[in-house]
Amino acid sequence: MVIIKKFDLAIVGGGPVGLFAANFAHLHGLKTILFEALPDIGGQPKQLYSFKRIYDIPAYPEITGVNLITQLAQPNFTVKTSHCVKDIVKNGESFIIDEDFTVKSVIIATGIGSFKPRKFPLSGDSKTSQHIHYYVKNPQDFAKQDVGILGGGDSALDWANELAKYAHVSLIHRRNQFRGLESSVNKLQSLKNVEILTPFLPKEINLVDNKLQIALKKVGSDEVLNKTFSQIIVAYGFQANNQLAKNWGIGLTGTHIKVSFEMKTNIAGIYAIGDAVDYPGRVPVIGLGFGEAQVAVAAVMRELFPEKTLTIHSTSI
Repeated sequence: MVIIKKFDLAIVGGGPVGLFAANFAHLHGLKTILFEALPDIGGQPKQLYSFKRIYDIPAYPEITGVNLITQLAQPNFTVKTSHCVKDIVKNGESFIIDEDFTVKSVIIATGIGSFKPRKFPLSGDSKTSQHIHYYVKNPQDFAKQDVGILGGGDSALDWANELAKYAHVSLIHRRNQFRGLESSVNKLQSLKNVEILTPFLPKEINLVDNKLQIALKKVGSDEVLNKTFSQIIVAYGFQANNQLAKNWGIGLTGTHIKVSFEMKTNIAGIYAIGDAVDYPGRVPVIGLGFGEAQVAVAAVMRELFPEKTLTIHSTSI
């Protein structure tokens, strides 16, 4: 086996947190390679909700997903897209990745893993499935239609607010309380073309005259509400999958990677950041992932170059 490509750091995952980590590593002079399983970098903000306005990025009052990725996609590091990392093997003081790359350290920034949405619980034929969506690429595709959105988290609320600019929206959730931002809920409640249906669960679905007829059962009651939609969007979240990390021998807590306060995993030289990890008090926001990236890169620098005086940030005096 011949190793032909050598790097100081490999980052697995090309979402915003992985991209930020690569940029921060470049500031410290680390020769970095980033692996992304999809054909394009950008992760969820680009692939799932490029139009969405994000409000929790430091220094940006608001920014769309696609603009955020544009800011982070700097030509300061090597990028390998359409490359799903299969093997990370310890080799002395280094790691061998997929038999082609040797690196001194690894940062895992895979987020929730592959984008596998939680499916709509009711089955239908292929024609029915054409009206059931799990992603919104272009909100204007739903213009002048009756759209049902099922879910109670930030994605459901954000999609409802965005689609309300073009369509009539019904937001359906199994609880009276939502798990997303209160400001998003308040905005939806103020819109005349949005109805909020809680607490309801879908119990039956049929396709009639090319429209979905859905029976909604009220939770804790025998009441059934029959609604008709042109399209529905299912926002029940995504199933985390860190099976690859487990295959690499990395310790998990539940479905997430277990890390120390320096973002170290149980394997020396391998770190993890972003929504792939969990620890007490963590909240799944991109801004926190950026901070974790800085902690991890600083730890990498101390491990690889203990003789260097580490400049933590670019505004140090």
